[in-house]
Formats: sequence, C-alpha cells, structure tokens
Amino acid sequence: MKTALILIDIQNDYFPNGKMELEGSVEASLQAQQMLTYFREQQLPVVHIQHISVRPGAAFFLPETEGVKIHSHVQPLADELMIQKHYPNSFRETCLLEYLQQKQITRLVLCGMMTHICVEATTRAAFDYGFECLVVHDACATRSLSFQSEMIPARQVHGAFLAALASTYANVLSVEEALLILKKPE
Repeated sequence: MKTALILIDIQNDYFPNGKMELEGSVEASLQAQQMLTYFREQQLPVVHIQHISVRPGAAFFLPETEGVKIHSHVQPLADELMIQKHYPNSFRETCLLEYLQQKQITRLVLCGMMTHICVEATTRAAFDYGFECLVVHDACATRSLSFQSEMIPARQVHGAFLAALASTYANVLSVEEALLILKKPE
C-alpha cells in the first residue's frame, strides 16, 4: 500500500497573532511536524496544501501576506509538492487527485486545519475517490463556533467532526497510533 502525507492549510493566519487564530494550532502543528519527519525519513510522498483566499471580502489567507505562508513548523522542502487551493476541499480545482493517481497512492494520512472545514471536506472527498484515510486528530486544530446563539467550544467542534469522520470516512488516530500503523510491515 502506497501512502502519502497531506498537510492541509497549516498556515500562519491560524497561529497566535494571525487573522484567524485556532485553538491548539501550535500544538497541532508540532504533532504534524512529527508526522512530516517520519515521512521525510522514510522518503514517502508529502503534499502541502496552501489555501489562498480569492473570494471578495475574505479576511485571512490573503495573497502575498505573511498569514498565507506555510508555518515554519512544517515548512515545505524544495522536492515536496505544494498545491494551492481556493476551496475547503483540497481536491477541488487542483491537481491533487491526478498527482496521487500518478504515484499510485492508495492511503492518505491527513493533518491540518480547520478540522470542521478543510480537513473534513478533504477527507470525505478522498474517501469518495477510494482512498483509505487516516486522520491524525492531535495534528489538527479548529475553533469555537456559534449556532443559534449557542457557543460551541473548539474541543466539542473538533470532537464532533472527528467522530463523524470516524463513523465512515477515516480511521481517526493520534500521531502515536498512526506511526504504529505506518511502521507495521505490510
């Protein structure tokens, strides 16, 4: 089984002093860094996804700003693929599917931000394209949301979306659990 790491939107605007700070972004990025280190050591494919906002009125991930840049914890190397996107789903109007098919990838390890939007949309799309998905929950972060005047804490948003993904779309694991699976001989 050929496996690739997909790092979704781990960009400066999601970190302290960014335009859309997420809860736990620093901690999640350090966990994603562990996954990235493993994939680099094993010389496995790594794909960095960078969201660039082009819709009118966008408040973050604006082109040519510091906030749109990939965070230093997971900075891409020259030989790692970087895909720019404009929608939550990393497959929409990008070369991601074509790249994965060309490399004969069958399993994806997904880390990133925001759990409830881009990680969720990309994971569901990947599943629909036939990929086995491992979502690394402690290498993902999100934020609190409100619904009908009720504030829903980030931890609950994170848990609810991961629980939904785990029900059908992905094996949701910690970094430690994911590494154990990846290190098992096939």
